[in-house]
Amino acid sequence: MLPEPFEITNGISFMNFLISEVQETSKTQLEFDEAKETLIEAWGTLGSNWGINKAMAKIHILLLMSPDPLSAEDIMEELNISRGNANINIRSLIEWGLVHKKLVPGERKEFFYPIKDMWELMRIVVTERRKREIAPVTKILHSVKKLETNGNPEKEEFVRTAQGMVELIDSLDLALEKLLKHEKNRFLRALMKMA
Repeated sequence: MLPEPFEITNGISFMNFLISEVQETSKTQLEFDEAKETLIEAWGTLGSNWGINKAMAKIHILLLMSPDPLSAEDIMEELNISRGNANINIRSLIEWGLVHKKLVPGERKEFFYPIKDMWELMRIVVTERRKREIAPVTKILHSVKKLETNGNPEKEEFVRTAQGMVELIDSLDLALEKLLKHEKNRFLRALMKMA
């Protein structure tokens, strides 16, 4: 005779319990997978709105969410992208200083991991954006404001506008520079005082 818990009636109850546990686990996994996919898509859209390649932004958030470094193959599979797309965007993330390579003993693949400190991440992004976007425009504006006007009203207005833009961009750039030099806590305290 079978022990009490294994009788047919309890066996059916036990099977129902197992099925409900599997369904609950599947539901939880499905919710996690959907949330993960939603965040990856949202980060990709946000990145493209900021002028960053959508695939690059998706790779970055995938690496940020991962508890372990990922290989290019892991990234390709997770995001369903080509090897070329993965390699180009991983290289760009490395050039920005947002992602680093990690060699794992016994593995032939390269693995990649991101800067996970959000303050450091913001500092790197702001520094790179300054270097790539603000500096070239500032250089052009500084050369334009030196243009000889010879009393021509159109040229004078052009130079006056350029001068105003130079002052604005220089002020913003100086503020960004000070922001980058602050420690996280000092910056947050200063921000709270302003609010």
